[in-house]
Amino acid sequence: MPESGINGIRPTIRMVAAEAGVSTATVSYVLSGRRGDGGPGVSDVTARKVKDAAVRLGYQPNQAARAIRTGRTNTVILSLTMLSDPWSLAVVEAVQLAARPLGITPLILGDADWAKVLQSHTADAVFVDAASEKDWETLATLAARGHKLVVFDESLEPVGFDVIRSGSRPGCDLAVRHLLRGHRKVACLTAVGPGGFAASQRYRAYTENLEAAGVAVNPEYVAGFERGTAGAYAAATQLLSLPEPPTAIYATSDYAAVSAINAAQRLGFTVGGDIDIIGVGNTVEGEQMSPSLSSVGPVDFFDKVARLLLERAMGPDAGVDRPRVLDFPWQLFVRESAPLRGPGTMN
Repeated sequence: MPESGINGIRPTIRMVAAEAGVSTATVSYVLSGRRGDGGPGVSDVTARKVKDAAVRLGYQPNQAARAIRTGRTNTVILSLTMLSDPWSLAVVEAVQLAARPLGITPLILGDADWAKVLQSHTADAVFVDAASEKDWETLATLAARGHKLVVFDESLEPVGFDVIRSGSRPGCDLAVRHLLRGHRKVACLTAVGPGGFAASQRYRAYTENLEAAGVAVNPEYVAGFERGTAGAYAAATQLLSLPEPPTAIYATSDYAAVSAINAAQRLGFTVGGDIDIIGVGNTVEGEQMSPSLSSVGPVDFFDKVARLLLERAMGPDAGVDRPRVLDFPWQLFVRESAPLRGPGTMN
C-alpha cells in the first residue's frame, strides 16, 4: 500500500486505534512486537484486530525513530534456495503479510550463501531454508554472536537457534499409497540431488511403497531433472510421451507437480481423469491452481513459521537462551488432480 495510506492521508496510531476500537496504548504495545501477538492484558483476538486495522489503513511505524530507540534494523532475512519454488514463494508471502503491520521489511537472499552474508550483515532475525549437520558449527557461532536464526532442517538440534522440523517421509508415503489405491502405472518425477536418487527419502518412499504393494519399479517411469521448473516440465513431458505412459505421477515437490500438470494439459491429458498427479509440500499455489493440486504437507506451516520468525525479530534477545524446536506433522490433501480412487478403478 502507498506510504500516504488511504485517500492520500498518512495514517496515524490514533487512526489505527479508532479503526480497531482500542486505545492508542494498546496499538503501540501490539505493533511494538514486545510479545509476538499481544501481551499482558492484550488478548490474541485484540492483537489481531489491531494488526488487521493497521493493514487496512496502510499504517507504517516511524522506522527511523524505532531503529534509534530499539537498536533494531527493522528487517528480516529470508535465505531461500530456490525462489521459483511455490514453497519459497509461500514463505515470502506469509512473512510479508505478518511483517507489514509491524513495520518490518523482509530481505530475500536467493543464492543460499547465508553464512557469508551474515559475517558482514545483520538483521533482526534470519530464516534459513537449507542447512544440514555440516552447518551446525557455523550456525552455533552465528547464534553466539547474537544472530537470531530460525533454521529449517529435519535433523539439526537447536543450539542457540530455533529449528523448524517437518519430516517429509511419512507424508511422501501417504502420497504414493494414495496413488496406488487406483493405479499400477505410477511414475516418479524427482529432482536429482548430489547423492543421486538413492540418497533421497522422497524417492525411496516411491520405490519402497511400490515394492510393498507388489508393483515393480519401471525404470522408464522414473524421470529425474536438475532443479528448476523448466527441467521438471521437460521430464514430465518425456514421461507422458512414452508409448505406454503412466496413469499417475508422484512428483517429489509441488513445483514439479505443477510443471507436470502444465505438461499434461499441453499434451491433451485430462488431469484427474487420464492422469493423476500428486505433489509434495502443500503450497498455496498448488491449492489455488486449476485443477487444484493434490499434495501432502504440514498444516498451517507457513503462517506459523512467519509468526516464530517475527517473534524472534521483535522480542528480547532471549532466543539464544531458549531455542525451540517446532515439529510439523504431515497429512494428505486430496484435491482435483488426484481424486480418491478405489481398487475398482485400478489403472
